[in-house]
Amino acid sequence: MNSLAIDYRSPRSLVVLAIFLVVVVGMGALIGINTAPGEWYASLNKPPFNPPNWVFGPVWFTLYVLIAIAGWRTFMRDSGGTEMKAWFGQMVLNWAWSPVWFTLHLLWPAFAVIVVMWLLIVAFIVGSWRKDRVSAWLFVPYLAWVSFASLLNLSVAILN
Repeated sequence: MNSLAIDYRSPRSLVVLAIFLVVVVGMGALIGINTAPGEWYASLNKPPFNPPNWVFGPVWFTLYVLIAIAGWRTFMRDSGGTEMKAWFGQMVLNWAWSPVWFTLHLLWPAFAVIVVMWLLIVAFIVGSWRKDRVSAWLFVPYLAWVSFASLLNLSVAILN
């Protein structure tokens, strides 16, 4: 279905948007609170481009809002399509990364998770580009941040 034919302002659509926002932002916050960096993370050797810890919360909140909106738009357009599957897959990996890194302290497996997540983000953007360019563009800042986070993950893994 063409994204122009979808009424994103219908009551059903707005309820679905609210659900996406609550689930994506809520799960992100819950995971972030339960896997907050502690002494282990503080003790790691980090590259000079490692941002201060306070940067991560606002960045992820903003990205989660964009991710939720893109997911909502995609769900409204084609809830069982390839793009929705890529969206769901990257979301599961996104939520898995913090426990793998901060709770289990598995630097290299976390890097594998983030690489596959990055590939699914790219797949979502490419797949959405012709059908819903807004959703594709909503994922561009996310791709940029996950690219940076991947480099950071790799650098910390190498340094430790």
